Amino acid sequence: MYPIMKRTVLLVLCLSLSAFFPPAARAQPPALSLATFQIDGTPPLGSPLSDGGVPPVVAIDDPLSIRGVILLPAGQQPVVLVAIDWVGVGNEGHDAWREAIADATGTTIDRVAVHALHQHDAPGCDFTAERIAVEHGLGGKLFDPEFARATIDRAATAAQVAMKNPRPVSHVGAGKAKVEKVASTRRCLGPDGKVMYVRWTTCTDPIIRDYPEGTIDPFAKAVSFWDGDQPVVVLTYYATHPQSHYGKGRVSADFPGLARTQREKALPEVPHIHFTGAGGNLGAGKYNDGSPENRTILADRLAAGMKAAWEATRRVPIADAVVRWDTRDVALPVAPHLNEESLLDTIKNKEARERDRLSSVRFLAWLRRCQAGHKITLGRLRIGDVDILHLPGELFVEYQLAAQKLRPDSFVCTAAYGDYAPGYIGLAQSYDEGGFETQPNASLVSPRVETVLMKGIAELME
Repeated sequence: MYPIMKRTVLLVLCLSLSAFFPPAARAQPPALSLATFQIDGTPPLGSPLSDGGVPPVVAIDDPLSIRGVILLPAGQQPVVLVAIDWVGVGNEGHDAWREAIADATGTTIDRVAVHALHQHDAPGCDFTAERIAVEHGLGGKLFDPEFARATIDRAATAAQVAMKNPRPVSHVGAGKAKVEKVASTRRCLGPDGKVMYVRWTTCTDPIIRDYPEGTIDPFAKAVSFWDGDQPVVVLTYYATHPQSHYGKGRVSADFPGLARTQREKALPEVPHIHFTGAGGNLGAGKYNDGSPENRTILADRLAAGMKAAWEATRRVPIADAVVRWDTRDVALPVAPHLNEESLLDTIKNKEARERDRLSSVRFLAWLRRCQAGHKITLGRLRIGDVDILHLPGELFVEYQLAAQKLRPDSFVCTAAYGDYAPGYIGLAQSYDEGGFETQPNASLVSPRVETVLMKGIAELME
């Protein structure tokens, strides 16, 4: 055979084979890959903590962190989940975080979920409120804006770098286990159905401590992503206020942060990202006398629950799972007590307590945001039979439990403390029961919020 004819035959043969084995079949990309990032989020000495509600930083007991996972489903834009060891991120602060991460990862802002863990010896971030504060001589009193912007920039850079080295995901895992003696209701109701006692984070009164545990979600949940037999990242969820003791200016990630550290030591080189669930009406008060040593006790109990959840993990091949991200934008109804003129009077009153002036700044920021038509994005990540809800504010646990009932055959997790601006979000009946969480200085939404939010959750969970 002549050389030219030989080359022609070989070419025809190669073309024929390629018809049976197209390139996509030979090098199929993974259905899901991911990358993780983490930076330090500890504020400098002298920085305000907890929106100016506690003394500023005098010491660092343990560092704060910013942790994120970038999910890269085949054929879709990235979905980014971020957990921050701060008290809360609200209004334009929440926007700024999401916009920066979205830009860094090449996705859209609606596909980025940012949640605070809500430790109180930690900073906040609300650029809408800061702008109002500056106008009235209160700039830098709520939080350190330069530190906040620098941290956002560093987190975005870390996310951008992480995108360069994604890991393929072969399996998703899910497991849950009870956490013993941590969460309890803060709202102890009397025979008349009204709040008789508020069981604060620290509770030393034996009568209040002996009150029943109440309605809680007792489970710690763990969602894990695997590359073969190697875990790549673990996401954990538990609903409660995350305070043991606070208010001395000593920065700490508190007992959830210490529990998270324990689990990372048990699983070296596997990042752990923890989210606080709908714990607005829950706390450790039944089991916490406020002593410093009790922080370690609570951390050990939560870590034990996380460990048991990990050990109960059931893995499913990612190829058998549908990966999907859905959102709903909702306009939460503003609390009727919010009045711009009254709030401005307090803000301008230099004889008023600075704490009251700063609270009024935050309330006015939310009011103006709502008046401008702002909506809050609810998110749902669906991976096989795992559902993860991303919700705003200091939600009551009943929202989390209701979501689970909507999908009884799914493994439902909830991350609350997304956009922190609306404050506590109770049920409609909660506003008639009294108690701290539904007072005008705590909840910035009206009782109609239950109808709006439950509807949005139900639509997401369809």
